[in-house]
Amino acid sequence: MRKIKDHSLYLVISEEYGKGRDALAIARLAIAGGVDMIQLREKHKPENELARLGMKLCKLCKEVGVIFIVNDDPVLAKDLDADGVHLGQEDLKMYSVKSARRIIGKGRIIGISTHLLEQFKKANSEDVDYIAFGPIFATKTKDYHVGTGDVDQVLKIARKPVFFIGGINLSNIDEILSKGAKNTALIRGILEADDITARTKEFKNRLKG
Repeated sequence: MRKIKDHSLYLVISEEYGKGRDALAIARLAIAGGVDMIQLREKHKPENELARLGMKLCKLCKEVGVIFIVNDDPVLAKDLDADGVHLGQEDLKMYSVKSARRIIGKGRIIGISTHLLEQFKKANSEDVDYIAFGPIFATKTKDYHVGTGDVDQVLKIARKPVFFIGGINLSNIDEILSKGAKNTALIRGILEADDITARTKEFKNRLKG
């Protein structure tokens, strides 16, 4: 299994926020900036197109040593030989952690989205390899956010790497870093940048302190 290191920067790629750039171009630019993990999250593409794109992204990530994660679908993750799968709370109604593990095997990564402290505590005790917590700040992709109030408690009890996500940008990332956060996941904070490589480098430098 690929090891998730501290100070990891995780980019969730969704072309709708990429200013007309395709997922592969975005990935190359982010890799040049030092991104550590990339997730394929294209909810509106047909299955065959998603599989073709996934194959290209997976190959690219393997060549450069970046962890590649597929959103929602452990079967696709296995078929692509991806490093792992990410499951949201809704996905868990279709695939339990146990069933996802049976599908992708012991040697791959499972990540879970959590939005409440109770969900985080449950995920913390399951067979997962990282936990996302958020959205921390207001974001266009969700109609709610959880704020920074539980960040301290999440970090205190965490048994797995934690990725804080949701509305994080260069002006507010220090709010979570000052509480001890080590890893962050971004969507629009990187995808909407005119210069994705430079923006990725800025975030990576902040994480490294």
